[in-house]
Amino acid sequence: MIIVLKPAISKKDENEVLKEIKKLGYKPHVMRGVERTVVGAIGDERTHQSLEVLSSWPQVESVMPVQKRYKLVSREAHKTTSTIKVGKQIIGGKKFQVMAGPCSVEDEMQLMKTAHAVAKAGATILRGGAFKPRTSPYEFQGLGEKGLKLLAKARRETGLYVITELLSEAHAELVAEYSDILQIGARNAQNFQLLIAAAKTGKPVLLKRGLSMKIEEWLLAGEYVLSNNNPNLMFCERGIRTFETYTRNTLDLSTIPIIKKESHCPIIIDPSQGAGRADLVVSMCKGAAAMGADALLIEVHPNPAEAWSDGAQQLSLEGFAKLMEELKPFIAAAGRD
Repeated sequence: MIIVLKPAISKKDENEVLKEIKKLGYKPHVMRGVERTVVGAIGDERTHQSLEVLSSWPQVESVMPVQKRYKLVSREAHKTTSTIKVGKQIIGGKKFQVMAGPCSVEDEMQLMKTAHAVAKAGATILRGGAFKPRTSPYEFQGLGEKGLKLLAKARRETGLYVITELLSEAHAELVAEYSDILQIGARNAQNFQLLIAAAKTGKPVLLKRGLSMKIEEWLLAGEYVLSNNNPNLMFCERGIRTFETYTRNTLDLSTIPIIKKESHCPIIIDPSQGAGRADLVVSMCKGAAAMGADALLIEVHPNPAEAWSDGAQQLSLEGFAKLMEELKPFIAAAGRD
């Protein structure tokens, strides 16, 4: 059930409602918006009294049943689109955001050169893998904590915020210490204990779609973040596995209107992983921007031919700067800055 509280009620009045929800056998999850507070009440209505009785309370504006299996991430639960604050930047708001950087952090020179270049071109968030999930155990696995420290140094030098991937529950606090957004990759999209650990750090979580994940499964995975009292969830489409071999994955841009219809959370597009080919990334970025995505996650490298991982899908520094200029009319056409 979704309980919408009236605007400007006191903390005491809010606590009375929460106390009653618990008394009736439900677990309340509070989501505070600019004007109203919404409470998602999790519980089995077949075995507990209906919360519709709360509609008579003076503190309550409305009580609505949620029919979908995913409750807290649903548009029913939160009619207005959520925005996520990362430092001075807002994801999901008027400004279109670009996250860019190398697939993996290789050394200080490579990272700093990339960070300064993408910042100059207009990116606001630096991506870079310190821990890398690789298909083969013999491929480069990342620099680990050393990579995290380099990302933190790049943040100090450029003012860019940092997003990096979390692979293990054991590393949750460590990665959260050095980053501003935690990325949960495709291979871990249904690693529910990892999602819970990420949520409990309090940092914003970017959840990539799994390799063969249905949209409902993706939304339900996101539910693990919100149900653990972390309202800062972003979905990221990065391509799914199909029968097609021309591209690395099939980038499903239809997820942009679908997520916006089904959920209040921002939707991000990763065209680098989605296509697996640098020559297709630019077109995919333009399409995503025009269709209303909230941000892009783009892989950029000073010399893609010498990249330690996924060089074929990474843009050069010059290519990224050119892309940022070409994106402007598409961003404007979608009504974004």
